[in-house]
Amino acid sequence: MSDSIKIAVDAMGGDGSPKKIIDGIILNNKSNKNIFYKIFGDENQISGLIKNKVEKEFYEIIHTDKIIKSTDSPLEGAKRGKETSMWLAIQSVKEKKADIVISAGNTGALLVVAKLNLKMIENIDKPALSALWPNKKGMSVVLDLGANIECSSKNLIDFSIMGASLYTSLYPDDKPNVALLNIGSEELKGNETIKETFQILNDKNSNNYNFAGYIEGNHLMDGDVNVIVSDGFTGNVALKTAEGTANMVKFFFKNAFESSLISKMGYFLASLPINTVKQKLDPSVHNCGIFIGLSAPVIKCHGNSNHLGISYASDIAYSLIEKQVNQKVKMILVDNKD
Repeated sequence: MSDSIKIAVDAMGGDGSPKKIIDGIILNNKSNKNIFYKIFGDENQISGLIKNKVEKEFYEIIHTDKIIKSTDSPLEGAKRGKETSMWLAIQSVKEKKADIVISAGNTGALLVVAKLNLKMIENIDKPALSALWPNKKGMSVVLDLGANIECSSKNLIDFSIMGASLYTSLYPDDKPNVALLNIGSEELKGNETIKETFQILNDKNSNNYNFAGYIEGNHLMDGDVNVIVSDGFTGNVALKTAEGTANMVKFFFKNAFESSLISKMGYFLASLPINTVKQKLDPSVHNCGIFIGLSAPVIKCHGNSNHLGISYASDIAYSLIEKQVNQKVKMILVDNKD
């Protein structure tokens, strides 16, 4: 398995772990035999879940019964020490024993522990939390979603480069169209930081992405732009608004189809397209965030992700390493200097 991509997995993070983590690994292993999992957590719990379901050549269990709690502050999580499942998983990447990390654990602690262990990519000042959002034409990369509340124009330009690199790694047939999330589409709209960023990106012709200017919140899902950049405060508000809207749509669907016998019959007849929409909006599946800008990407699954979400995160992790996302970031940084 020397040619396999090695994924370090924090098996103890998130609700319902380690079962949902191991179930996700089992599911993904059925379709991808090019991943070797280094699983960090309580071996007494993990071994019984995975034994005889995944061949031993595809995984290794590194035992620890120490965890970072979901209720810990970022600093409390970091202080829990170097023997927690999260820390050990990230440390394995630092030591070149794994290529990338997946965790459904405490987000703040994950960022702090990752920054303590992994260096920044040269000339990148801050890591960004990015995610994949569905749109009318496919998927978009959105960043930053909360890692950096305040950002300079340099940070936003870095996020544009990292977002374009991430999109190209996952969707190599499409050229990224980058836009800045703003309160209007006119050049004069927005604060000084975003206007300065606009001017720099607009004046720079990149061979690696197109700059599409500003995008407003009501056009995020149109699909004309596939890399959306903002500071962490604005991005997190947009994220929570999108999640709330998706939940409201599902609520309205549920109520409408349960209101009468005829409605229930209508649901039965339309169940296939309705379930397709539900899958696209299901936050327990398509909800992994990616810390990008560090010497290795770190994938953060939502604490309530199910096994499908963990398997999906494994697919993303595989693509990021196979397509060399960090090398693409470095390449575009060099291109921007020229």
